[in-house]
Amino acid sequence: MRINRSKKVILLAHCILNGNAKVQGLCKYPSSITELITILLENEIGIIQLPCPEMMTYGVKRWGHVREQFDTPYFRNECQRIMMPIIDQLKDYIKNDYKVAGVIGIEGSPSCGVNKSCSGAWGGEISGDQDILDRINKLESVSKPGIFMEEIKELLNKNNISIPFAVVDEVNVPQSIDQIKRFIME
Repeated sequence: MRINRSKKVILLAHCILNGNAKVQGLCKYPSSITELITILLENEIGIIQLPCPEMMTYGVKRWGHVREQFDTPYFRNECQRIMMPIIDQLKDYIKNDYKVAGVIGIEGSPSCGVNKSCSGAWGGEISGDQDILDRINKLESVSKPGIFMEEIKELLNKNNISIPFAVVDEVNVPQSIDQIKRFIME
C-alpha cells in the first residue's frame, strides 16, 4: 500500500520539541509543547527541529543570556553553520513542490525570538557584582528578533526562500497556539 505524502513541513525552535534544552528554570513544560505538536501532526505537517545554538555552544548548565551576549561574529557564524544543512533541505523540498509552512520561534528568546528578545547590560563575574539584582531588574524585552532568527532570515533571503515566521509566546501559550492554528491554515 502506498501512502501519499502531505508534502508540508514546518521548522520549529528546538525547545518546542525538547524543553530539556532550555536554560534551567525557564521551561514551563516537562518535555515539549504537546498541544502544538498535536496540532501539527493532526494537520499532517512534517516537523523539522531547528538546532539550538545556545545548547550547542554552552550546554545544559548555562546561565540565561541576553541578545547582546550572542551578538558576536562567532555566534552569528555558528548560527549560519548549523543552519546550512537545513537550508539545503528546504531548497530540495521546495524544488520538489513541498510547502514549507514557516518557522516557529520562541518569543523573548535572545536566540529564537521572532519579534522580541531579551536584552540588557548583562555579563561579567556574578560573584563579585554588588549591583547584580539591579542589573537583573533592568533586563527587558526589546522589539528585535533573537540572533539565531536574524541569521535564519538572512540565510533564507540569500537563498531566495520566502516563508513566514510565527511564534510561541510562553507567557500565553494557548493564545499562541490559536494564532499558530490560523498561521498553518494559510
